[in-house]
Amino acid sequence: MNAKYNFWFYIGSQPLYGAEILNKVEEHGKIMTESFNVDEIIPFQIIFKGVGTTTDEITSLCQEANNSDTCAGLITWMHTFSPSKMWIHGLNILNKPYLHLNTQFNRKIPFKTIDMNFMNTNQSAHGDREHGFISARLRLKRKVICGYWEDDSMRKRIAIWMRAAIGSIFSHNLKVIRFGDNMRYVAVTEGDKVQAEKDLGWSVNTYAVEDLVKKFNQIKSDQIEEKMGEYREKYHINTENLESIKYQAQLELAILEMQKELNFSAYTDCFQDLGELEQLPGLAVQNMMEKGMGFGAEGDWKIAALEAVMSEMSRDLGSHLSFIEDYTYHFEEGNEAVLGAHMLEISPAIAQDKPRIEVHQLGIGGKNDPARLVFEGKEGPAILATIIDMGGRFRLIVHDIIVIKPMEAMPKLPTARVMWKPQPDMITGNEAWIYSGGAHHSVISYDLTAEHMKDFASLMGIECIYIHKDITIESLQNQLLMSDIIWNR
Repeated sequence: MNAKYNFWFYIGSQPLYGAEILNKVEEHGKIMTESFNVDEIIPFQIIFKGVGTTTDEITSLCQEANNSDTCAGLITWMHTFSPSKMWIHGLNILNKPYLHLNTQFNRKIPFKTIDMNFMNTNQSAHGDREHGFISARLRLKRKVICGYWEDDSMRKRIAIWMRAAIGSIFSHNLKVIRFGDNMRYVAVTEGDKVQAEKDLGWSVNTYAVEDLVKKFNQIKSDQIEEKMGEYREKYHINTENLESIKYQAQLELAILEMQKELNFSAYTDCFQDLGELEQLPGLAVQNMMEKGMGFGAEGDWKIAALEAVMSEMSRDLGSHLSFIEDYTYHFEEGNEAVLGAHMLEISPAIAQDKPRIEVHQLGIGGKNDPARLVFEGKEGPAILATIIDMGGRFRLIVHDIIVIKPMEAMPKLPTARVMWKPQPDMITGNEAWIYSGGAHHSVISYDLTAEHMKDFASLMGIECIYIHKDITIESLQNQLLMSDIIWNR
């Protein structure tokens, strides 16, 4: 169980029922919490915070949650009837993700023994509706999950929301560093950094490449040799050009030194803005991405931030994700597919087999040949996610894909690569992505699903477009039209 974050479970009731019933309510809450915490489906610890029966108690609990560095969200359940006006002050100040469970302690109605005492102790159906009204009336960002609390299906949805909540907490404290500017004349890598910090919490700032060069020149030879040892252990070295690999090791160490000083979780660079650097970071950034660093090529700070957030959401699952780019299409009729790759920077976290370190000419940027990892991406279901600036608002786009084994080997392609089939098919899927304004850069994840990302978008208050097996271009165009009306309010 991930110990970095926890979630608080708080039950609503009222004092009119008397101490005996309130004690039973608390007993039920403790049993539920203990059961959650021994279930592998639930990835984070749940802390039971008791039963709230007054405005002061509820407001104090919400203030405490706001001030907690480890609380990643509040989970509530109205075990008995809790008048909703007592929740107004607390919910108005709550700034943590919020989940409302619609459940009950008993699975079935005890038809032969049910009496008014049972009804008074188990009015969650009544209380949850009252609570649902006040959340709707306050226009509260929240997730509602209905089901029996012992069922795996309900617990899996709780786990999905938890990961989205982690993404929200992490996002609001995310720092992104840009080394230089973005690629010239490219539109989609631009964006409103002030709006991003307001809506998403991303603090995006630029540092000169010269700052990185200074740190690069301070790296010691013994540090480089230690990093080379790490490379030898993790990867096959398939080149005699060890100097290029050492240069990448020195680059990685320099970026990590700056990370210690500036506390950033994502960064960008650009092949058009390298200053005195002799190579574009390749192996360096690939190795850092595998450990959770967000990255965006050509100055794409939005994708760098999104990758860092998604990595944090799936960290205890292995963070099998990477920066990726659609490169070229396979238009064989009935077997259409997309080949995704990039010049250098694909994370080994998605490799099918142990990656190889190779050195090849880059053919762009006018610098020396950089070392990079070459591998095939692993097969299986995955998602692509990208985020774009629509002017005054952000749009998250999520696309279901199936990663496949390439039809043939590609021995002359000196990059990491992934081949996939977009859903519902390549033609419809690609058209839907383009109609939505999807960027050429995205994040591929094997751990997260569209529900994770939709929950994240809901928590952040941003638009989300989902491309899936049942989508049609007509339905998408109608959704995009409605989105422009709704989100441009």
